Amino acid sequence: MQRGKVVSVETGSANVSSDFEGAIQEIALGLQHLAARMACPVEQLSAAPTFVGLAGVTGPDMSERLRAELPFQRVRIADDRPAAVRGVLGQRDGVISHCGTGSFYASQLDGNITLAGGWGPVLGDEASAQWVGRRVLQLTLETVDGRVDATRLSRCLLTEMDGAGGIVAFAGKARPSDFGGLAPKVTQAAAEGDSLAQGIMRQGAGEIARAIRFLGWHPSVPVCLTGGIGPFYGSYLPDDLRACLVGGEGEPLDGAVSLALDFAREITDEHC
Repeated sequence: MQRGKVVSVETGSANVSSDFEGAIQEIALGLQHLAARMACPVEQLSAAPTFVGLAGVTGPDMSERLRAELPFQRVRIADDRPAAVRGVLGQRDGVISHCGTGSFYASQLDGNITLAGGWGPVLGDEASAQWVGRRVLQLTLETVDGRVDATRLSRCLLTEMDGAGGIVAFAGKARPSDFGGLAPKVTQAAAEGDSLAQGIMRQGAGEIARAIRFLGWHPSVPVCLTGGIGPFYGSYLPDDLRACLVGGEGEPLDGAVSLALDFAREITDEHC
């Protein structure tokens, strides 16, 4: 922050579990750009109390590995979920289901944050865009077997991807973002009444409902659906959850700034 204003820069993606060195490089690049924007040296930025929220921070070991590589003198390290929770909910109670390329779920009740999911595309990320993309290809291949009734969506995918062999070849090389790129086809087809697409959306909504209830949701607690595909699940949720849907207060960047300010205040209090 600078004189009460947020100054931000954007670089590429950074996941310390899947590409640690690449993530460190993106952070360094971001610091250089931010220093240039603020007309101050990187060393001055590095001396300020800093909150770092990154995808792939899976526990204390990864936090300490990051701490040893980052230039910050006073830093609090977490994964990217707490910043998203604070950004969406602010200080109020609520439950969020964040479904972008990946997914995670969180509750904030009486000031305590509980997290679930977010375990990546191989072992988790239920109801995420990449999950939807994988699922529609799985079911399209089942239409080839005759185990699932073909629909306009499955026929279009088979045509566009050069048949079952093309789908298998695509899946063998695709990244999560590539699978996620198929999700808009599913949400659009679902809106047009395609039964295969609607089945996927119902299944994803079921995963969301299961996670939200696990996190301690009850009918007086607001529910926020965030991320690129998250809001599309609203009409597929059970009635009791759908009745509690609300919009979010802000974005993950807002949450990261808020958590950084909390950290700075804690440091100040310790020295008073």
